[in-house]
Order: sequence, then structure tokens, then C-alpha cells
Amino acid sequence: MRTTTIGDLKILLPDLDPDDLDTTTDLADGLTEALVNGATWRAAHLEDASIRSSLIAGADLSESTWEAGSLYGCEITRTDFSGATLTGITVERCAITGSRFTGARLTDVRLKDVLFDGCRFDYASLQRVAAAGSVAFTDCTLTNGAWSSCRLPRLVLRSCDLAGLELDSCHLDGTDLRGSRLHGLKTSLDNLRGVTLGEDQLPDLTQLTVAALNLAVRKD
Repeated sequence: MRTTTIGDLKILLPDLDPDDLDTTTDLADGLTEALVNGATWRAAHLEDASIRSSLIAGADLSESTWEAGSLYGCEITRTDFSGATLTGITVERCAITGSRFTGARLTDVRLKDVLFDGCRFDYASLQRVAAAGSVAFTDCTLTNGAWSSCRLPRLVLRSCDLAGLELDSCHLDGTDLRGSRLHGLKTSLDNLRGVTLGEDQLPDLTQLTVAALNLAVRKD
């Protein structure tokens, strides 16, 4: 395991050696200490599947369905989860980089020590997603997504694009939004209670406040 620090957040992540892993493309019964490269699992259906200590690169899991189960100690790169439905799974000690979750639906997902780096979550739906430990999104595109009833305290959203993202009944207290693009964020001010911003984000916050309070701003 290795520790990555982003802002004030420390995330415990896997440090896998491909030479110690077994090459496979068989996902039927889950994976343990596996090396997967370029597998096509489009529209796969997984139930109670466990993927542990595995390295997955360039896989296609688009339009797949995954119910219950877990993802633990894995590194996932350049993998396509577009249109996937993930329900009731636990993701812990995982680094997910350069992957696509466009239009994906994540419901009742539990996150702990997870880093999403350079991923696309545009048009994705997150419902009742909860952080039980350190979680960070860095250089991610979250545009036009919808997050509802999510409990993500002390989340880090660093250098992310939030334009068009809708927040509804979310708990983000202590979340670090510094460096992220807030212009076009769709949210009530309650969802931003207790977040950390940079001075350069105050104009965007002012626009959000004006819209949320339906204020009339006049030049004369």
C-alpha cells in the first residue's frame, strides 16, 4: 500500500506489481490478484462479485450491471463504465484513473480511500453514495451530473469541472472545492455548507448566491 496526499487529505492506495498478478479475462466469479488488459465485458451482469488486489487496464464495462459485492485494493485505468449501473457495492483502497463513467448510475455505493483521477462523470447519477473514509476527485469532469442524498463529508474535488452538476440534499461538510470550476453548478446553498473555497472562486459563489436567493442586482 502507498499513501497519497491531496490537499489536507491522505488516501491509502494499492501499490500493485504486475509481475505478481495472474493474467486473465474471466470475470465470472470475480477476480483476485489478477492482471486484466483490454478485456471486453460490455453489458456484463455481476452479482455479489468481489474484485480484490487486481490491476485492470483498458477494459470495457459499459452498460454493465453490478449489484452488491466489492472492489478492494485495485488499480483501474482507462476503463469504460459508460452507462453502467452500480448498486450497493463497496469500493475501498482503489485508484481509478482515466476512466469513463459517462451516464453511469451509482446507487447506495460506499467509498473508502478512493481516488478518481482524470475520470469523466458527465451525465452520471449518484444517489445515496456515502464516504466512509478519504475520497478525492482530481482533474475530473462532473458536468451535467446529478448527485442526490449523498453523504460525502471531507471530500476533495480538486481541479474538477462542475458546470451543470445538480446537487440535491447532499452532505458535503468539510469538502475542499479549491481549484474546481463552479460556474454553472446547480445547487441550493445548503449543499455547500462548510465547504472550503479559494478566493478566485468567490465570484462564482456570488453568482450562486444571487440565483439561490432570487436577488435583483441593478447597476443604477
